[in-house]
Amino acid sequence: MFEIGDYVICGNKGVCEVENITTLDITGVDKKREYYILKPLYLSGSTVYVPVDSSKESIRNVLRREEAQKLIEAIPEIPLLEIVNEKLTEQIYKECIKANSCEELVKMIKTICLRKQKRVQAGRKITAVDAKYFHMAEEYLYGELAVALDLSRQVVEEYISGLMDGTEAKTATGLL
Repeated sequence: MFEIGDYVICGNKGVCEVENITTLDITGVDKKREYYILKPLYLSGSTVYVPVDSSKESIRNVLRREEAQKLIEAIPEIPLLEIVNEKLTEQIYKECIKANSCEELVKMIKTICLRKQKRVQAGRKITAVDAKYFHMAEEYLYGELAVALDLSRQVVEEYISGLMDGTEAKTATGLL
């Protein structure tokens, strides 16, 4: 159970703050069922209602600081996604997003970075699917790491981008 003021990850909304836990007085909604009222940090004006008794996959705790640091330190060793059939690329990306896992997001970002690099070297642009899911993965990952490390998303993005292209040292101490 989460408490008011907790930061959580909610499906495709990214980092949210638990604003309230209450029943809803809305026609057609069970008046006895409790809901988390969530405010996404990076989607202003949005409110998300999640039943308290919903499955654990839809809402989880934000990484703790130590977990975020370990994840960042492990980025160089996290493997790429295996894409053997280009036609299944978007499905693989959707599964990564649905997994609601920072490690899966890192895999996706690393894979798309490499794919983009290869396309640019061949004189081609990044695909629309790669661009769309790269942006989503960055938003979710950097947002969560920023909250976990109490930093701005921009600082996290610059650091992780440096790790991806090899310009940053390979420890998370640069973020502390």
